[in-house]
Amino acid sequence: MPRFRFKERSVLPGFGLSLGYALFYLSILVLIPLSTLFWKAGSEGWPHFVNAAFSPSALASYKLTFGAALLAATVNMFAGLLVAWVLVRYSFWGKSLVDALVDMPFALPTAVGGIALATVYGPNGWIGAHLAKWGVNVIQTPIGIVIALIFISLPFVVRTVQPVLQELDAQLEEAASSLGASRWMTFRRVLFPYIWPALLTGTTLAFARAIGEYGSVIFITSNIPFRTQITPQLIYTRLDEYDTAGATAIALVMLVVSFALLLFINALQAWSRKRMRG
Repeated sequence: MPRFRFKERSVLPGFGLSLGYALFYLSILVLIPLSTLFWKAGSEGWPHFVNAAFSPSALASYKLTFGAALLAATVNMFAGLLVAWVLVRYSFWGKSLVDALVDMPFALPTAVGGIALATVYGPNGWIGAHLAKWGVNVIQTPIGIVIALIFISLPFVVRTVQPVLQELDAQLEEAASSLGASRWMTFRRVLFPYIWPALLTGTTLAFARAIGEYGSVIFITSNIPFRTQITPQLIYTRLDEYDTAGATAIALVMLVVSFALLLFINALQAWSRKRMRG
C-alpha cells in the first residue's frame, strides 16, 4: 500500500515572504533614511562637501571625538575584562546588584547619565571637589568627555567577554597549575588566547558606540570649537545655523566610519567563531 508523505509545514512564513518583509522593514527604517545622507551631502556639489566635511573645525572635532572614544575604549578594555572576570569567577554578596549595574548605561537615558556625572565631577561634587584641590577640572574639559564615554561604553566590553569566560573549562587552569604554571602564566598562555577575540570585539563595539555619543557629553562639557566640541555637537551647531548640507556632509563622514567599524566587528566575530571551532 503506497505511503503518502506530507511536507512538514513551518509555523513561520516561507523564505520568500520572510525575506521580503525583512528587506522592506530594513529599507524603510535604515537603508532609505541613510541613503538620503549621500543625496543631501552632495546636493550643493563636491567642493561644498569637501569644505564642510574637512573644514578646520570639523577636523578638530574628528580628532577630539575619535581620540576620546579610543581612550575610553582602551580604558574599558582593561576595566571591562576585570569586571567580567570578577562577575564570572567570584561569588560574593551583592553580585546580582553589581551585574545589574553593568547594564545601567543601556537602560538609563544618556542625558540622565550626563547630569549624574556632571553632579559628581563638578567643582562641588563628591569627586570633583577633591580633584579641584589638585588643580584638575573635569567639567568643560576633554577629561569630562572621556569619562562620559567610558560610562556609556563599559557594558559593551563586559557583556561581550562575560559569556566567553563562562564557557571556559576550569580544567584548563587545573591542568596548567598541575604542570607548574603560575597564575599569571596560566592567564597569559592558556586563558587569554581564548578571551582575546571577544575582548577585541567588545572594545571595538565600545569605540563605535563612543564616537556617536551626544546626550551624556553635552552636560559635562562645553561646545567650544577647537577645544571641547565633539562631532555630534558640531552637526547640531550646523543645523542650528541652517546649514543642512554642511551638517549632512559631516554626518556622512561619521556614517562611513561607523559602517567600516561594523564591517570590522563582523569580521572579528566570524574569525572568533572560526577560531573557537578550530
